Amino acid sequence: MTLSLEEPRTAPRWRYFARHAIEMAVAMFVGMELFAPLWPEAPGTEVAALAAATDMTVAMTVWMLYRGHGRARVLEMAAAMYVPYLLLLVPHWSGLIPGEDVLMGGHALMLPAMAIAMLIHRQEYSLPHGDHRAHPLVDVLGHRAPTWIALAMTMSAWSDPAAPLSWVMLILPAAYLFFGVIRGSFRDRRLLAIQVAGFAFYFALAVVAANADPEFARWVIAAAWGSHAVWDFAHHRADAVAPRWWSEWCGVVDLVVAVTIVVFW
Repeated sequence: MTLSLEEPRTAPRWRYFARHAIEMAVAMFVGMELFAPLWPEAPGTEVAALAAATDMTVAMTVWMLYRGHGRARVLEMAAAMYVPYLLLLVPHWSGLIPGEDVLMGGHALMLPAMAIAMLIHRQEYSLPHGDHRAHPLVDVLGHRAPTWIALAMTMSAWSDPAAPLSWVMLILPAAYLFFGVIRGSFRDRRLLAIQVAGFAFYFALAVVAANADPEFARWVIAAAWGSHAVWDFAHHRADAVAPRWWSEWCGVVDLVVAVTIVVFW
């Protein structure tokens, strides 16, 4: 199941266009966060600029192919990633602008470059996502979009791990109560009872962690987030209460938080 729910085929075209733009912006973020650690810590301006463009282009290419765009559109969007940096490197080499301005300016110019590429082919970008035949690898990567987003959002936890505050863990079961109400899942009273019991369990853990010494609280918090990852994946498998994209995303975030607390904190 993909990250976003399909909109009705009768939705205004601007909604499809906007969703295309948002999805590609998210792909850019995911690429920057996931691949940045692979590059040297203190590269020169040229390497840093080209690395940033490459990180975003790789992720965006996968997503565009998954969404059924052809190679021509992919190449145009790749050019929108690289050209702003290349243009700014020329005055940088002439000593007119510092390296940090190249990086900041490239990011700033990239967005209008993307917008121009999309507006030129606005008919294509304003269509709903249709059937497509992507390469099996691209198809697998696209279906796991919530996982990649979660990993990108938690990259900093590996280098700077921290235990969330005790009461933050209540957000985990509260989200399922929220989705259950919104989606009408609680017409089945058994599901409501399970979710309420889950909230009560995490409330008890939060109370224990808030009143325990820091070392013990750390283990309680790690156990809470780790057990909630199991909760998420069980709901994902059953396709129950919350959307599957949420269960997948939340499960990965929970697992990363738990692992980094135990191993590195």
